[in-house]
Amino acid sequence: MRLTNGAIVTGRTSSLLGASAALLLNAVKALGGIPDEHHLISPAIIEPIQDLKISHLRNRNPRLHTDEVLIALSICAARDPYAEIAMQNLEKLRDCEVHTTVLLSQVDEGIFRKLGVNLTSEPRYETNKLYHKQS
Repeated sequence: MRLTNGAIVTGRTSSLLGASAALLLNAVKALGGIPDEHHLISPAIIEPIQDLKISHLRNRNPRLHTDEVLIALSICAARDPYAEIAMQNLEKLRDCEVHTTVLLSQVDEGIFRKLGVNLTSEPRYETNKLYHKQS
């Protein structure tokens, strides 16, 4: 993501977060001057959400999407001053530029659009298979 001040921020997929969710957290950290090492959302908060997704909602992907991360961040903001600063900086994402080399979920695309982020995509496919088999 290119922030309005010209800074470049990235996000990567981890066992806890999808790349877009990590990108959003990294961007609001950069905008708010929040130290990189500070966890805006504790893994202790993320893990029960993942358990809910997998065990009860029968989702295959445990990683949090952008909407789930924003909800968790808003809850953390009630007790964590850094999370509150991050929430206040969400409005500064308007007119920022994001370019992705993967296909985003409809949820992630929609969140970027609602935040006013300009999104472009040039996906690189892992295989030549265009359709996924439903199970």
